[in-house]
Amino acid sequence: MSPRVLLTGGSGFIATHILGQLLQKGYWVRTTIRSDSRKKEILDAHPEHVTQLDFAIVKDIAQTGAFDDAVKAEPGLDYVVHTASPFHFHAEDVDKDLIQPAVQGTLGVLQGVKQFAPTVKRIVITGSFASIVDQRIIPGPGGKLYTEEDWNPITHEQAIADPVSGYYGSKTFAEKAAWEFMKTENPSFDLVMMCPPMVYGPIMNSQTASSLNTSNQLIYNILTGKTDGKIPEEGIHIWVDVRDLARAHVAALEAAGAANQRFLVKADGIYSPQDMADILRKHYPDQPIPVGKPGTGIGIPERDYFLADNSKSKKLLGMSYGNLENMLVPLAKRLLALEK
Repeated sequence: MSPRVLLTGGSGFIATHILGQLLQKGYWVRTTIRSDSRKKEILDAHPEHVTQLDFAIVKDIAQTGAFDDAVKAEPGLDYVVHTASPFHFHAEDVDKDLIQPAVQGTLGVLQGVKQFAPTVKRIVITGSFASIVDQRIIPGPGGKLYTEEDWNPITHEQAIADPVSGYYGSKTFAEKAAWEFMKTENPSFDLVMMCPPMVYGPIMNSQTASSLNTSNQLIYNILTGKTDGKIPEEGIHIWVDVRDLARAHVAALEAAGAANQRFLVKADGIYSPQDMADILRKHYPDQPIPVGKPGTGIGIPERDYFLADNSKSKKLLGMSYGNLENMLVPLAKRLLALEK
């Protein structure tokens, strides 16, 4: 029998790629969606895999017991991949709109599985580099090498100060809550945390320019000249291709060495928006891409920028990573189609 997986947030940017790879590998997948309107979109995207797909409606991940029904299956589930969590900087109430949904959503999945899905062997959660990096010192200090051993020291008081801090706090507090749950509840399943930085790459669902995920919005703005002729500033200069991140999630489901581990999932090297502009201008010379100072990006580790170590993901998950140009060119083609 095919392995059976619950994938939360199935219409999200990262989740759509995870879903596609799971289906290609023969997994049976139940995915959570907020409303029935997303069901047809997902089925239409995978016409050859409709018999492998099932759906559960979860309208609000922060509600108590939100995932209780979704984790109940017959035969039972083998794995859970939890991607559903807010990622935006437009919260009016930081605690209510960002922090609480992230923490309660994560705990809700863990609690639901422990109580109602005894066959689950492993839960893989999409966390963030935000739980590792100290955003107070972005983009420095020069020479700092972040690893999975590092934690963001943000406090709740600091997190509620503004939406950006709220996002960093939400990811940090949600992950800490997950590990505390594992320690105090001692469930029968193990846990894997993915901690990616900026996530870029192809769009698989029916997005519009106004509904782009936060990361791809940066590339769209550069490509279409929506930056007032300037190269945008970006404090986080490490990234990962969403296709590689999805592959890491799938690999983590069954990799023996992944049990109860964090993974800093990132492409090799570092980048800057100047690097992006240089690449995009070469392939799309007719676009109003800002010029900036060509060739002065940070495509190699130097100057006063922190670095991050992805060797653990390579060793335990067998990961290798694509380069910036191979991600940007096809993504740009898709983004330009949104203009038409």
